[in-house]
Amino acid sequence: MKNYYPYILASKKNGTLYIGITSNLIKRIREHKTGVIKGFTQKYNVKRLVYYEQTEDINSAIAREKALKKWKRDWKIQLIEKENPNWEDLYFKIIL
Repeated sequence: MKNYYPYILASKKNGTLYIGITSNLIKRIREHKTGVIKGFTQKYNVKRLVYYEQTEDINSAIAREKALKKWKRDWKIQLIEKENPNWEDLYFKIIL
């Protein structure tokens, strides 16, 4: 089965947020970190993986990404802090 990952990146704690979706989380975050991805995340230095979810259903992953994008900023911060209160960069945990 293939997995899909809605994810949230941040520039720093309580900084600029970016929400995306991918089927290869490690590769995608590495692309953000190295600046290969041109656009918003590169312009605003949004490189810290602070939250992600995993599902095998592409449709629910897409729906979740769209829903998260519509959330108020406070709700997104609460979601991040519930799972990752110190806003650690989770990338270094998933590559191990």
